[in-house]
Amino acid sequence: MPTAPPEIPPPRRGDRLYWLRRIHALDPETDHQEIYRISAGHEFPWDYNRALELALFRTFCVPSISALLDATGEFAWRPQKRYEDTGLLMAEIAKNGYDSPRGKESLRSINRMHGRYAIPNDDMLYVLSTFVYEPVDWIDTFGWRRLSHHERRAAYHYYREVGLRMGIREIPGDYTAFRRFKTDYEHAHFRYADTNARVGRSTLNLVRSWFPRPARPLADAAVRSLLNARTREAFGFAAPPGWVVRAVETGLRARAAVETQMPPRRTSRLATEVRSQLYPGWPHGYDISDLGAEAPEGIGREWLRDTAER
Repeated sequence: MPTAPPEIPPPRRGDRLYWLRRIHALDPETDHQEIYRISAGHEFPWDYNRALELALFRTFCVPSISALLDATGEFAWRPQKRYEDTGLLMAEIAKNGYDSPRGKESLRSINRMHGRYAIPNDDMLYVLSTFVYEPVDWIDTFGWRRLSHHERRAAYHYYREVGLRMGIREIPGDYTAFRRFKTDYEHAHFRYADTNARVGRSTLNLVRSWFPRPARPLADAAVRSLLNARTREAFGFAAPPGWVVRAVETGLRARAAVETQMPPRRTSRLATEVRSQLYPGWPHGYDISDLGAEAPEGIGREWLRDTAER
């Protein structure tokens, strides 16, 4: 399977559906890497990154997931590094291909981090599912067009292959079944926990830090406006004012309307949307082996792989 798309003629400036036609000329199962690169890098780079940020946020609504993250202290002490490392590792895999040298090295880094801990397979499977369906839901709501059937299926096949290389077991066999797993898992596991609140607040504070101090309360409310009621309840977050919800939704839909009139992107923006403060020389300012969390000192033995079953 190729790890990089073949050379194709560049799009003409006014041909807004150029990349969509290219996607429809490909097979969503065998060409899923190329379709995903086009969709995430040319068609919806900003949307994919915002959706994946919210996807990670959503996983903290699960007490078993937030408890481990809270125990490691990563989000309390190094939230920007955790955010950047996760984004860059996933971008390396998408940009270069999961079987490319850089993709394999990125997967080794991810597996090394996860391999220290006794993480239940269903928790890993749920996190993987958010990477498929949170972008779908975001783009269907706020994108300049809805994702095509090809793009949805390709996203499933792409993350299925990534998940297999991460050692995740029992990945549902098709797009619909995996969506059903995600929905059922959330119904069973989303509930308030103090660890959810701590990890969620640390993450929200990270987002606030990206804005000038006077704008931070508004940024806080804007992020909460993008979380549904169940998610806010699992974090213990207050609902934002109604006017903030309306303003955010209006702004995002206005952005989509403008995007509809923009020319197709000739250059992929895959990975360039990561808000890097620690690696200003991206993509040459880091070694993949340096990305990811170090083994924390003093973490309870109950979290470690050699003292509990995954």
